[in-house]
Amino acid sequence: MQYPGKGRILIAEPFMKDPYFKRSVVLLADHDEKGSFGFILNKTIELELNSALLDFPHYDDALYMGGPVGTDQLFYIHTLGDRIPNSVEVTKGLWWGGDFKKIKNLIKKQEAESGQIRFFIGYAGWEASQLDKEMKEHSWIVAMPEVEVIMNSAADDLWPKVIKSLGGEYRMMANYPEDPQLN
Repeated sequence: MQYPGKGRILIAEPFMKDPYFKRSVVLLADHDEKGSFGFILNKTIELELNSALLDFPHYDDALYMGGPVGTDQLFYIHTLGDRIPNSVEVTKGLWWGGDFKKIKNLIKKQEAESGQIRFFIGYAGWEASQLDKEMKEHSWIVAMPEVEVIMNSAADDLWPKVIKSLGGEYRMMANYPEDPQLN
């Protein structure tokens, strides 16, 4: 069993009922004794990025619900690395944050392609030991992410894709119905 840590993903167990985290995949951007912080990777929202931000260049990718906290804030992860000053490497090949003007400029110049940046409204956060408690309740499966899968999978495909990639008993979980009473 892997433990939560910066750069790992949390995969919701198949029967989690929480509306924000049901069948979600969460990238942990930070995790320490003070708490955890990350983004739900597979929950899009009906708002387009260009509708959410004034004076922002056209960018076709979906806008995601990063979590229930800070829903008045915009966050982003990317694969642009050092091209975005002040970004923080989360795991090899994947960064979050950084100079927003630089992101905006790269998009405007068409130097940032679809699949290189993912934008989120809000974030997922856990206070100290809260995630540890959820781990003891078997609410989450922890895995190392594949950056290509995170950045290039459709939202609806991500949860079953990462569950299947774990192999063994987890492959079967990908086929569990969301409501076992309907089975």
